Amino acid sequence: MPMFQTILSAAALVFVVALTCVALIRKERYLSDYFLVALFVAAGVLELCDLMSLSAPLEALFWKRLVMIGESLLPSLGLVYSLTHGRDLSVRSVPLLQKGMVLVALLFPIAVLAAPIDRFFYSPDFGVERILFLGNVGFAFYIALLVSVIVALYNLESTYLSAPLASRWKIKFETIGAGFFFVVLIFYYSKGLLYRTIDMNLLPVRSLALLLGALLIIYSKLARGSGEKIRVSGNMVYKSLVLLVVGLYLLGLGLVGEGLKHFGESFQRSMIIGIALVAGIGLLLILLSETVKRRIRVFLHKNFYQHKYDYRTQWLQFTARLSASKSRAQLLRSIVSGFCEIFGMSGGALFLKDENSDEHRFHLEMTYEMEDEGLRITEDDPVIRLMAEKGWVVNLSQDMSNTDLGMSDILRIDAAAFVIPLFLDDVLDGFIVLSEPINPDETYHYEDYDLMKTLAMQALSAIQNLRLSDELSSAREMAAMGRVSAFVAHDLKNLVYTISLMLDNARDYIDNPEFQKDMLESLTNSVTRMNGLIARLKSLPEKTVLQKGKADLLKIVQDAAGLVAGGAVEVGGTQIITDVDAEEMEKVVLNLVVNAMDATGDKGPVSIMVGADEDAWIRVADQGCGMPVEFIEHQLFQPFRTTKKKGLGIGLYQCRQIVKAHGGRIEVHSEVGKGSVFTVHLPLTKEA
Repeated sequence: MPMFQTILSAAALVFVVALTCVALIRKERYLSDYFLVALFVAAGVLELCDLMSLSAPLEALFWKRLVMIGESLLPSLGLVYSLTHGRDLSVRSVPLLQKGMVLVALLFPIAVLAAPIDRFFYSPDFGVERILFLGNVGFAFYIALLVSVIVALYNLESTYLSAPLASRWKIKFETIGAGFFFVVLIFYYSKGLLYRTIDMNLLPVRSLALLLGALLIIYSKLARGSGEKIRVSGNMVYKSLVLLVVGLYLLGLGLVGEGLKHFGESFQRSMIIGIALVAGIGLLLILLSETVKRRIRVFLHKNFYQHKYDYRTQWLQFTARLSASKSRAQLLRSIVSGFCEIFGMSGGALFLKDENSDEHRFHLEMTYEMEDEGLRITEDDPVIRLMAEKGWVVNLSQDMSNTDLGMSDILRIDAAAFVIPLFLDDVLDGFIVLSEPINPDETYHYEDYDLMKTLAMQALSAIQNLRLSDELSSAREMAAMGRVSAFVAHDLKNLVYTISLMLDNARDYIDNPEFQKDMLESLTNSVTRMNGLIARLKSLPEKTVLQKGKADLLKIVQDAAGLVAGGAVEVGGTQIITDVDAEEMEKVVLNLVVNAMDATGDKGPVSIMVGADEDAWIRVADQGCGMPVEFIEHQLFQPFRTTKKKGLGIGLYQCRQIVKAHGGRIEVHSEVGKGSVFTVHLPLTKEA
């Protein structure tokens, strides 16, 4: 056995052990790391056992049995690793076909242990030729192994192409390392398709692939870390270069194999000469045909000189990121982190114009992986002036000189690279600062700047929507304040009315001890209610919450009538216990009584009755001026509509809202010149 193979295999085994240590000792470990280690350990077992079979040809069958066991583990480990590497994996996201392939791959070790070794391959003079001739079982086994490795390579490609730029930079070397190992396995085992043999003279190629793959993955784990977990789109299969190249490669092998079968070994040399002749004729046709040359140029431009970014995909992903934000802080952070991930930057910051300042300053609103110094930058800063003049992205390493740069000096603490303006109607409303690139060798040009400006407009639009939403919320709060204030003012007006009525009666009955007692009680109740209304005005709740409890409707009516002491109010009916907010219902009755007194010119009579049939009811009747039918049908319960000269027009609106909140209703019957009857219906309780 050549010394070169021994050294190469030993080096490969050393790097497999090193990879195992690096992957398992790191604090940041994922499920894919365990399958990666298992995959390379299985490959290391293959390497060791194949080395031993070459060293001891007489015991080759024993070592090849162990090799077959190791090879039977490759399909399941390779498939599962490729499905977990860099992915936010869920069982539902795995295609049904690949689920089936994983389940079938788990049966490979059983098949290898159950079948005799001579069913897989035989080698009459292994010590001389180092070639294994495959039987039917071995041929099927290695074809299945080859298919699983191709699918695993396709999965790695899909993961890499679906990853954001920042994550792609982090997982690149691990993907290349594992992918390179899979590619060499495809090359190694595909020979079985052509010759139905496994040529172990190619073992150094596999050993070198194992060594380099492990070396690249170790570098990736130590220097790059792990990228953000992603979900792979189902349409990646239609864009796979792996499937195309491997398919053409296997098709070529098949054609060569068929040619050798029918025409002998001379066919291989004839085929090479034929390919050369066809290529020469094709080149001549290209040189002579302008149409063909133009089509080739278009094809090359579309497929090999594509844009750096898929603008539609980037815009949709960025928009989805912003739409998922639930608060102002989340939105601003999504903007900055989105720019960093798309353009591969290590950090960023967002500055917005300070709307509460007249000094035209920009305030640091959000940072991502940068120091938050609470900076305020004025419009006189050189970078701001340059950005406003250019209306374009400022590349700090190219566009600014080494003179005193103001803001740039501060930004250099975090090695700032770009400043992206946010323009609103040609006025600079803010800017985004991007720190140094994750990959210092990456080159940025006009295509990056175009996408930066496009996403900046989208970001500013989202910020403007947030501002408008805040303004609308403030307007709604002011409207709610106005509504509550109107209700409080109306209740105060009713209380002032009862006090003024009491003062009018006091001129005639002030010396009456019983009147004095009633007046003091009424004044005490009115002052208590006024204090409650003032407290409500301070808190300004947008919606009153009912405090329901068992209450006597007759007692509520009597208390409300008592507030208009001296008025011609008659109370009658029966005691009805039901579930209401006593304070709110007393407010309803008082409002109806005050309206009735106004309609009769404070002379009455006003009658209040309490009763029950299917519902509990309170009926307030007067013999006043009445109301026209048109007013009742179209304006009576509308806010700010009234027939009173000094009314606010919200009393009956408030009454209906309170009664509806109790699950009841108000009925009205009125005739002009004859008076009005208001009946409040409320649900009965079992006790009533």
